[in-house]
Amino acid sequence: MTEALTREEWTARADAHHARVDAWTAGHRERAARGEKHPVEDFLFTYYSHRPSKLRRWSPGAGVLLQEYEQPQPWNDPPPVRAEWIVDLLEKTARREPAFGCFGLHEWAMVFRDEPRHREWPLRLGEKGTDEVVQQLPIRCSHHDAFRFFTPPARSLNLLQPTREDQAALEQGGCLHANMDLYKWSYKLSPWIASELVADCFDLARRVRVLDMRASPYDFRGLGLSAVPIETSAGRAVYATAQRGFAEEGALLRTRLVEQGRRLLG
Repeated sequence: MTEALTREEWTARADAHHARVDAWTAGHRERAARGEKHPVEDFLFTYYSHRPSKLRRWSPGAGVLLQEYEQPQPWNDPPPVRAEWIVDLLEKTARREPAFGCFGLHEWAMVFRDEPRHREWPLRLGEKGTDEVVQQLPIRCSHHDAFRFFTPPARSLNLLQPTREDQAALEQGGCLHANMDLYKWSYKLSPWIASELVADCFDLARRVRVLDMRASPYDFRGLGLSAVPIETSAGRAVYATAQRGFAEEGALLRTRLVEQGRRLLG
């Protein structure tokens, strides 16, 4: 089914999207122009390969046309080859019971008995204290793209050994990285899904990233980020509460992605 927008509707939606994205990416773009790095926010534009300029581009999604422009438009072309795989992964994740007992230990396992990844930022508990936390608390990471960055000695401490092949069998909606990755799946389906949904997924990812780093072993007070000390029971409670809130938001976005994806696939 095709929807036709007036020029006014089209322009209003595009302008609102541009303004929203510009506000989110202003700091990153200014730092990039000065050659400055940011250990928290850069992740959204380095680990995720969608540049700010691409995030800014607006598309109404498949099946939507501008009334006075009847020629074929790119978002009405056939969907990308991986669309079926992406939608299937999202559906399976949505059906799985979310888990909330990981407490962000994936970031700690990434520095266990090794050099910190963000070397210019100190470890809150030092190397010895960080290693002790990894050894004392159970690690339950179910996300392959987090697990693959574990140091070799930390891998055997994880309850699971997730691989790319079993991603669809393990991914669950409580995982911070699975909810950040909604942004990745949304932009891989772009421009065939509405850019407003891609922006909603980015908004969730950027807020989840902040919690991920606040709960990490690093001391980011210099960036204005107070720690969520998951090495304590109080810190773990704070983390789990925030994790549940993000899981609820992620579930709603995942449903919208599945709906638009299934519509796209026919």
